[in-house]
Amino acid sequence: MKIIAKIALMLVMLLCTTAVQAQTVQNSSHSTIGYVKDGTVYNSSHSTMGYIRNDGTVQNSSHSTMGYIRNDGTIQNSSHSTIGYIRSDGTVQNSSHSTIGYIRSDGTIQNSSHSTIGYAKGVSQQHAAALLFFFGMIR
Repeated sequence: MKIIAKIALMLVMLLCTTAVQAQTVQNSSHSTIGYVKDGTVYNSSHSTMGYIRNDGTVQNSSHSTMGYIRNDGTIQNSSHSTIGYIRSDGTVQNSSHSTIGYIRSDGTIQNSSHSTIGYAKGVSQQHAAALLFFFGMIR
């Protein structure tokens, strides 16, 4: 009976430690400005700001489509006009292909001068780009 209790306790501990945690988004001063969890974007007060769907659709809190992040890195507004790009190396470009920033693999977000403007550790580059283009979380 003690072995079963130990196994049950280990399973509960494993489940608790593998639960999906919200990823914190911070400004350059490391102040929390929001969170991303399971594609839902929250502000620092934990109010829902919007959603980033698995298919790349970006929606506001009322589920209205704000835009799209395509698999090829093209970022489009709700009218399907291209407003930017996120390159595989993390370079963020506007619609004219001018570099406006970088999303580093460690989650550091930099402007075009390489100054750090925020952090999104554990957030995918596509989701971090959505935070920049659609939610204005990092400037």
